[in-house]
Amino acid sequence: MPADSPTVPDFAFERAALRRGATRVCGVDEAGRGPLAGPVVVSAVILNPRRIPPGLNDSKQLSAETRETLYERILATATVSIAVAPPALIAELNILQATLWAMRQAVLRLGRAADHVLVDGNRLPRDLPCPAEAIVGGDGRSVSIAAASIVAKVTRDRMCAVMHAEEPHYGFLSHKGYAAPAHLAALDEHGPGRHHRMDFAPCAEALRLRSAAA
Repeated sequence: MPADSPTVPDFAFERAALRRGATRVCGVDEAGRGPLAGPVVVSAVILNPRRIPPGLNDSKQLSAETRETLYERILATATVSIAVAPPALIAELNILQATLWAMRQAVLRLGRAADHVLVDGNRLPRDLPCPAEAIVGGDGRSVSIAAASIVAKVTRDRMCAVMHAEEPHYGFLSHKGYAAPAHLAALDEHGPGRHHRMDFAPCAEALRLRSAAA
């Protein structure tokens, strides 16, 4: 298979952990590290090996409609938890540490404790309660991580809809807080709002310019 061919996640990482003695393998992924506004959302998911919803994949590879359908199926068949790091915590810890904090919280909040954790990316949170492994590109390689990516993405998108209802002039419903041209233009016009990450340079600069013009 060519190196740039898309992968389809499977149960291989989970199966290997089960062979080593694990009984509940958890996938962990986040949504929202890059945006200028809104929280980072992390989900942890323990799939039921006998009831894995078909079609699980990296949430970025799925349509919004498919994500919503799979989200409901995951919640109906798996053990799921969600943790949120709001902009204030991101500013306090920085985006990487806030994400790692939320990952640990998501694992700790599972209704049934995991005994092995698969984390998307190349960094692991500190002080996890069980063995863990970081998997680069894990949302396209592990169905558990793919499921977590879907839950995190759908949850964050729904939060962006609430943000949009509160501050519609920023257009959160369309760009989800990312640095889209329309979002940057709204920042220039209105300055940052209550959901913006003030430790992110475009938000801090928009506030500086607006203060200077006042």
